Order: sequence, then C-alpha cells, then structure tokens
Amino acid sequence: MTAQDIAGAGDVLLRAKDVTKHYPLGRKVLRAVDGVSLEVRTGETLGVVGESGCGKSTLGRCLVRLTELTGGQVEFDGQDISGLSARRLRPVRPGMQLVFQDPYASLNPRRRAGDIVAEPLLVHRYGDAAAVRRRVAELFDVVGLAGAHLDRYPHEFSGGQRQRIGIARALATDPRLIVADEPVSALDVSIQAQVLNLFADLQEEFALTYVFIAHDLGVVRHVSDRIAVMYLGEIVELAGTEELYESPAHPYTQALLSAVPDIDDGTDAPVRERIVLTGEVPNPVDRPTGCPFRTRCPYVRERCVVERPRLTATDSGRRTACHYPLAS
Repeated sequence: MTAQDIAGAGDVLLRAKDVTKHYPLGRKVLRAVDGVSLEVRTGETLGVVGESGCGKSTLGRCLVRLTELTGGQVEFDGQDISGLSARRLRPVRPGMQLVFQDPYASLNPRRRAGDIVAEPLLVHRYGDAAAVRRRVAELFDVVGLAGAHLDRYPHEFSGGQRQRIGIARALATDPRLIVADEPVSALDVSIQAQVLNLFADLQEEFALTYVFIAHDLGVVRHVSDRIAVMYLGEIVELAGTEELYESPAHPYTQALLSAVPDIDDGTDAPVRERIVLTGEVPNPVDRPTGCPFRTRCPYVRERCVVERPRLTATDSGRRTACHYPLAS
C-alpha cells in the first residue's frame, strides 16, 4: 500500500501542523520535537519509529495533549485542541487515549485492577457503581482477562496481562484514537505477538485509529499502514509500509531497515545488507548545521552541510527530507 492509497482511505481524524516541543536548558534549548506535520486518517495505523531519544514518545504525548506544545497546532476530528484549557479539553479526552510503554510503572500498585480500569469511567460519569462494574467486566473480557481478576492487584499479573489492563483502561471511554507508546517493548517476544494480535482484533472490532510508536521496525511493519521515521525531533521519511520497506528513500531509514533480521529463505530474494552507521551521533542540544543526519550519512555532500532539507512529497505520496533521496 502506498501513501496515495492511504490518502483516499478515510477522513482525517488527527492532524498535526508544525508541532514543536522545546525544553529550555540554561542558554540552550533541547528541541525534542521540531516542526512535525502529519495526518492520521480514520481507521488506519500510523507507525512512528526511530532511535531512542528521537522524540517519538514526546510527539505522541503532544498529539493527545498530555504534554503542552511549544508551538504548532493539533486538530482532532476537525477541532483545534492545541490551546484548549483543561476544562474545555475534558469532553474531548474520551475520544483519544494513550497506552503507555511500561506495564509495570503505568499501573498504580496500590489499586485493584478493576478500580484502575474503572477510573476513567468514574471521571467521565459513565453511570452508577453497578453500571461501571459491568462495563469493567466487559472490558476485561474484551482484552482476554477473566472477570474474576478484577479484585487482584497489579503485582499478581504477568507483564502481558498488565499491558492488557492498560489497554482495557484506554478502551473504557470508547475512544476513536489510541496512541500506543511502545506498548510491547517491555514484553517477551512470545507475549509481544499476542498483544499485537489483540491490537489488530480491537481495531477491527471497534473501528479504532492508531498511532503506534516503536523502535522495532519489524514490529511496526506488521501493524502499520504507513510509517513515519523520526530523527532528532523531525520526520525524515513518511510512506506506505510496503513502499518504505521495499525501497527506503532516506539513508537513515535504509540503515534502520538493515538492522532488522532478514532470513535467507532459499529464494532469489536478496538478503538486505547490514549498514553500520559511523560518525558522531549529534547532541540534540547542539544540532549540526544543514541536514541533521549528515554527521552519520554515508552519502553526505557539500549541500548537506549548509542547507537543511525539507520534508517534500513525491509523485507516489511519499515524503522525504533528503537532498539526494535513494528512491522516489
């Protein structure tokens, strides 16, 4: 599926325009997110990938207004939510939820699992105690947990079960959008597959839209319709999943994909050559001039040193921030 195919797949549910999040550090500034623009259409999954520290988790929190923006604009279902006060944002909150990375730290160890899932229902006045209890039991069943476990504490569950509790909590308010912030990175590989399958089943059953954040491109490939690749707070490539995997346009994307394990299945299909990046990893507080990737890029030229590339679209709908893209 190409970016053009996705473009006609549904109405835009989430739109970010030049979103920035900067943290002042004395006389300098940490540009965690630096001018990100993207759209997420109803029913699709947008994967966001990149190395640790690239700003993808901060971006996810900005999209659901858990982190205040330094600049830019976020629209949800046609409404600009960037500058809404906490009171005016409250009725919007049920439609957009977040699943956190760490299933251990994201659950209050002093509260029972049923109470954790019930909290958003109580906050948004779902109904009386009996109605809330029934709804929580339904949610436990939806995510594959037994209703008898409602009164257990988080430490009595496995890591995969805890993440299911986190997913149930996110589903409680019937959201349209879920931002999943590396939801399987803390889980064993066998459990990862189960949780990923659960995400897919829930998307089909409840017509959910996902922003799926991860550092593992192998994981993202199996859940995403499109993928945005981030580097130093910017999107450097955005394309349909298969298009990006088959012919990466940005050298950074090419290097990331080369690190994904590739199996020689005996066919004529080429095995991807491993690319080891050299050069200095930039300090996000003291960014290089020109292209932010130039200090590690094997194809760097003089123009890359002096001119910062902009994220531009090609005929296929792919967007790349590179003066000399490898594919178009």
